Amino acid sequence: MELSESITHKNGRQRKVTCASDPPENMRDLLRRDTSSSDPDVEEEAEDLIQGSDSEERRYHRVRPGIRGELGNVLLLLFLYVLQGIPLGLAGSIPLILQSRNVSYKDQAFFSFVFWPFSLKLLWAPLVDALYFSRFGRRKSWLVPTQYLLGLFMLCLSVTVNSLLQNEARPNVVTLTAVFFMLAFLAATQDIAVDGWALTMLSRENVGYASTCNSVGQTAGYFLGNVLFLALESADFCNKYLRIEPKDTGIVTLSDFLFFWGIVFLVSTTLVAIFKGENEPRKGKRRVQEETQGVMETYKLLFSIIKMPTVFTFCFLLLTAKVGFSAADAVTGLKLVEAGVPKEQLALLAVPMVPLQILLPVVISKYTAGPRPLDVFYKAFPFRLLIGLGYALLVWWTPSVKQEGGFPVYYYAIVLLSYALHQVALYSMYVACMAFHAKVSDPLIGGTYMTLLNTVTNLGGNWPSTVALWMVDPLTYKECQGAPGQSCGSVEEAGLCVKEDGVCVTTLDGYYVESVVCVVIGLAWWVWLGKKMRRLQEQSPAAWRCRVEQ
Repeated sequence: MELSESITHKNGRQRKVTCASDPPENMRDLLRRDTSSSDPDVEEEAEDLIQGSDSEERRYHRVRPGIRGELGNVLLLLFLYVLQGIPLGLAGSIPLILQSRNVSYKDQAFFSFVFWPFSLKLLWAPLVDALYFSRFGRRKSWLVPTQYLLGLFMLCLSVTVNSLLQNEARPNVVTLTAVFFMLAFLAATQDIAVDGWALTMLSRENVGYASTCNSVGQTAGYFLGNVLFLALESADFCNKYLRIEPKDTGIVTLSDFLFFWGIVFLVSTTLVAIFKGENEPRKGKRRVQEETQGVMETYKLLFSIIKMPTVFTFCFLLLTAKVGFSAADAVTGLKLVEAGVPKEQLALLAVPMVPLQILLPVVISKYTAGPRPLDVFYKAFPFRLLIGLGYALLVWWTPSVKQEGGFPVYYYAIVLLSYALHQVALYSMYVACMAFHAKVSDPLIGGTYMTLLNTVTNLGGNWPSTVALWMVDPLTYKECQGAPGQSCGSVEEAGLCVKEDGVCVTTLDGYYVESVVCVVIGLAWWVWLGKKMRRLQEQSPAAWRCRVEQ
């Protein structure tokens, strides 16, 4: 049974996209039949697909205009992506702050929903692409109000965040989650708008720089909102490294940080709205034309793609593959903070990882460039599971290493080594997965196909992390020693135990239970479903592609 949906291409004609389980006709013949049209844009597009990267490389060398004339646009894109990373970095720092205030792991699980919008943005991306005010600009119609809202949210939060974090006995996690969820939702919407604007802001010859701006800008923004903020917010770090006379607080507070970036968002957005036009003329450079699709057509296309047997199976595997890593990825850092490791020191360990994170994709891509990129995914899988067990041993060992002045240097060296090994396994799987997405995504339907697969991949990491955090407390067993008749089953019961001069002692930590269970589940997935994922590479290209009909 075939599902056919019409898509409006840039030349205004309607073509049918048919996603079917039956093998479509040869792609080269299909493309050449498409070029029978007299439309030069369609001919050029199809010819690019037929001739591949070699012809594109020759064409690039023939033009080679450089980016000097568009340096301003590149810097603007970079700045917009940096702004996007700020709220994400702040959201990533809140769990560490909450952990130092002894919130429950169920509260941490609830707050983890903050990180879901970037995994679900495909649900509203068609709206951002299709609905806009043409006189103001297709992308500015969403970018400007979204960034204004981000700035206003940050200014309002700067006034109330201290009361939310110090609300009576414990932080107001529900309100914090709601506010930071909105920040993440707005940042994800801004990401959709900026990604789309990048295609037309840069000329066709320089549009490849957009991905560089994305990765560098988001990383820099996250670093500012997470690592830099946690370091400057820590009184211990500032007194030790940045001050002559010690004080009780850090150089900046969360309220100050939010206020500063709220002002930056408002000012920069106003400048972009006034001075930056979307459709500025170019001298000697070809603009990249965007495909315009209706909202319903895009949603129907997504549904059609998902219903393809190979895609449906692959999405199921992506949604379940990371269950085995969930305890290690989501809970380990919080357990180290609980054991007394300063949160700012953990954040700073990300700094020496930056060169490794830059080099790893380059090195790994050499092994994923062939016809079977998922072989790398499959081989790295058990090593990442073993690293998860190593994390559990690290958490168990941490209390015995703690000294009066903190932790020795060799402890941080071991933590850094563990983190580096984890990054190698993580990036091996990530790059392999992205390479396979690029390999099977049908080039005839734009970025919709690959965006769908990337979204499912992200969601496959978020939901197991939320469940892992949620299950730590139910799997943990504590008893109240020194106060007969009292228990420590909840935060309230633990408070009563302390009031009765008792002490809550953990007899079984749910984190260790989860670590073992997750590794067992991961191994079972690797043995049975992992082989099924590898076999997907043996499917013909026709099994992944949609037919385009005139």
